[in-house]
Amino acid sequence: MRLALYWAPEVTDPLHARASAWLGRDAETGAMLSQPDIPGIAEATADPRLYGFHATLKAPLRLSTSYEEARAAGGFLAERTAPFTLPPLVLRDLRGFLAMIESEPCPALAAFADDCVRTLDPHRAPLTPEEIARRRPERLSARQRANLEAWGYHLVFEDFQFHATLTGRLTEDQRAVFEPLAGAFFGDLPAVPRIVRELCLFTQAAPGAPFLIAERLPLRG
Repeated sequence: MRLALYWAPEVTDPLHARASAWLGRDAETGAMLSQPDIPGIAEATADPRLYGFHATLKAPLRLSTSYEEARAAGGFLAERTAPFTLPPLVLRDLRGFLAMIESEPCPALAAFADDCVRTLDPHRAPLTPEEIARRRPERLSARQRANLEAWGYHLVFEDFQFHATLTGRLTEDQRAVFEPLAGAFFGDLPAVPRIVRELCLFTQAAPGAPFLIAERLPLRG
């Protein structure tokens, strides 16, 4: 099993249904969904479909402890974290991937992500050489390589970037097609200000299996 801490829209947020339809899978229920009638969308969304619509707070990890212990740590973090406002999201090309990102910096979100990294790391099994190689450490900065070694993921702390991925890596021609279509499909939904009230605990039962929302932990701080 792998476990991750993610942000995901609340079930009642229309963005949850709309993004799940875009990806073709609902991470809450595991149901496969009909995607919009866009040529090539199934292939373009294959990678993010596996993970479900989310933004990473603590990257997927193999457990060195038990699920119950890791869940308790996540629950304690949620209990001491106060809900906060997420800035409006915007659709952007992010290193070749189409994603929703913050329209402006959010210190509360950055602090929350930092807490997620630190809180769950004692439950993380060390990366294998194969897992390290997949991150292409030769392409990372010195700080990112150090974070990969120390925390199991390179995009943490100063390099954290909130992003909810909508596609795999696109060519320029693909981006020219998908970006305006995604903009029309989502409309004004990303721009609605949201209150972050939950910490979503996602699990993956086995390598290659889809990630599912195991629990939504309410923020009660």
